[in-house]
Amino acid sequence: MHDEYELEVVKMKQDLSSEQMLSVIFEYTAKIANERILDNVLILMANMGREMVVADRCSVWLIDERTEELFTTVAHGVKEIRIPLNSGLVGMSISSGEAIFIDDAYTNVPYRDVLLSGAIAVDKRTGYHTKALMVVPFRNNEGRIIGAYQAINKLTEAEVFSNKDLEYLKLAASYSGKSIESVMLQQEIEETQKEIIFTMGEIGESRSKETGNHVKRVAEYSYILALGMGISQEDAEKLKLASPMHDIGKVAIPDAVLKKPGKLTDEEYDVMKTHTTIGYNLLKNSRRELLKIAAVVASQHHEKWNGRGYPNGLKGEEIHVYGRITAIADVFDALGSERVYKKAWELDRILNLFKEERGQHFDPKVVDAFFEQLPAILKIRDAYQDAIPEASA
Repeated sequence: MHDEYELEVVKMKQDLSSEQMLSVIFEYTAKIANERILDNVLILMANMGREMVVADRCSVWLIDERTEELFTTVAHGVKEIRIPLNSGLVGMSISSGEAIFIDDAYTNVPYRDVLLSGAIAVDKRTGYHTKALMVVPFRNNEGRIIGAYQAINKLTEAEVFSNKDLEYLKLAASYSGKSIESVMLQQEIEETQKEIIFTMGEIGESRSKETGNHVKRVAEYSYILALGMGISQEDAEKLKLASPMHDIGKVAIPDAVLKKPGKLTDEEYDVMKTHTTIGYNLLKNSRRELLKIAAVVASQHHEKWNGRGYPNGLKGEEIHVYGRITAIADVFDALGSERVYKKAWELDRILNLFKEERGQHFDPKVVDAFFEQLPAILKIRDAYQDAIPEASA
């Protein structure tokens, strides 16, 4: 009779969509950010990793420098485990600083000896069957390796982890190392949150017709405009960090609408406009200040000074200043960027439009700041140019 380690018969699952991935990340990072008990953080970390890569089990291993051991208080299906510092796949990964990626533990040649004395030996005792494995080391804020993630058995029909899974686990590992140290030392984890916000902003843009440089430029433009309007450097920096999330709601827009090369129908345009409320709803419940700001930007960057924007028809100063700033930064970049479906507008044409839309689409004060800061804005545009896309055949 098998004990608590016995593998249950599990129905095959599907890889997460971009929207589901975002929901998982936002849910767990919000919980982790407010947790100060190490064991609880490790549980959240393991659960986050398992959901992100659709694994059966996920372990978060830490180095105990005092005893020169590796230990995990959270390994799905098992209790605390302690092993010598350099033993097993986890020890090898931590020692080398490199990820380990195995499709089938029973046929793998390079790590056969380690597997025979580790995972396969445990399988014989427990009745579990280990197939696919990933191990990814993580580092603290100083770049020193302090532990590793280990994911076991992919629960999709493929039954093996993909390179994308490896990247997702690396993202989780990057957050984990810094967060665990933060909990242990009672330090903030803002830097990692900033990285995740920017990465998620790029994911949102990658589904549409924009490029990663679009979010970089909009972030920099927003920062310059905020300073130009007399906003403090601290608050301008917050806007710069939050603005990459302005179009995050696009992850839930159907490809047929999002990637349509021609003009949208009225019905399709109504669907496209929902990206503002979707983005807001993804972010609004976070207790973290940056994500609260990102929620405002996602919701309001298509509002217009004259009240004819969307989704709520806000007017004038009813629109948060962060939304008013991001609006002009986003439009300037969109019009000035070449895409496979359109040519970039000439600078004079964009400037004339902004003059015409001063007090209509855009806050007059933001437009004035834009023209005052134009040399710095053009410098940013030149520094983050896109590669010109090739037209499809």
